[in-house]
Amino acid sequence: MLSSLLIVLPVFGLIALGYGARWTRILRETTGEGLSDFVFVLAVPCLLFKTLATAAIPADQPWGYWISYFTGLGVVWLIAQLVAQRIFKRSGPELVVSGFAAAQSNTVFVGIPMILKAYGDAGAVPLGLLLVVHLPVTMTIATLLAERGSASFALLAKRLFTHPIILGILLGAAARPVIGHFPAPLWTIIDLLAAAAVPCALISLGIALRRYGLASGIGLPLVLSTLKLIVHPLIVWVLATQVFNMPPAWAGVAVLFAACPCGINAYLFAERYRQGVADASSAIALSTALSLFTTIGWLTWLGAG
Repeated sequence: MLSSLLIVLPVFGLIALGYGARWTRILRETTGEGLSDFVFVLAVPCLLFKTLATAAIPADQPWGYWISYFTGLGVVWLIAQLVAQRIFKRSGPELVVSGFAAAQSNTVFVGIPMILKAYGDAGAVPLGLLLVVHLPVTMTIATLLAERGSASFALLAKRLFTHPIILGILLGAAARPVIGHFPAPLWTIIDLLAAAAVPCALISLGIALRRYGLASGIGLPLVLSTLKLIVHPLIVWVLATQVFNMPPAWAGVAVLFAACPCGINAYLFAERYRQGVADASSAIALSTALSLFTTIGWLTWLGAG
């Protein structure tokens, strides 16, 4: 219990810092919007660029591992959007935000320390593989879904290829063959921007929570949290242990990765489109709080740590 609390404490600490700074009026409301724009336009694209450009990707892909994880992701994304539309009457990009929140994991603050503590060196390779593809895949899907109502294919293509996240992914993939020739000062700039992504995003989320609270009610955030913390890892566990044959550490990493709370990028995405911000911020806060208990349950079930 204490170790799990120490893992999620930095998340709450930075969110609380943003919340308190706004509550005491040290920061203005527009500061949160400015921070989220900075993270979405500069910091996260640099983080994706760095991750994709330097990642060690094996020649032989572990297809059972990918299928197990991303099948669970796709199922909870679809369920979240259906529930948000039919029960909570969300529409447009709000639906995408709901699906994104239910499917995308908080890997930096919760996933990495929890998984490495549970599996040590045996979990490093499967964890690294998911870290490389997880955010690019979810961000690309979310962007395609949000922009699919564009008037024409040409306009959709233009929006995609000028989208900061997509640009970060494409440039990172293109830079892999020549990454060793990048000048050191350029790498320093990329590293500094990438390192700023998570703390700035969490402080921005705290400011948003001060503004919205649980303005969307408890219903939808609770549904999204349940899908993220229980349904997603359960589907992954069934596929990784009962359907496909893989080492226990690989199956455990996939399950724990899926069992992480809702990721901060759902909030950044909502801020970018100015829709679903209250849903995303509430789901992130609620799922992070509940994950203190659910992750203990999954660790115990897997016999890890």
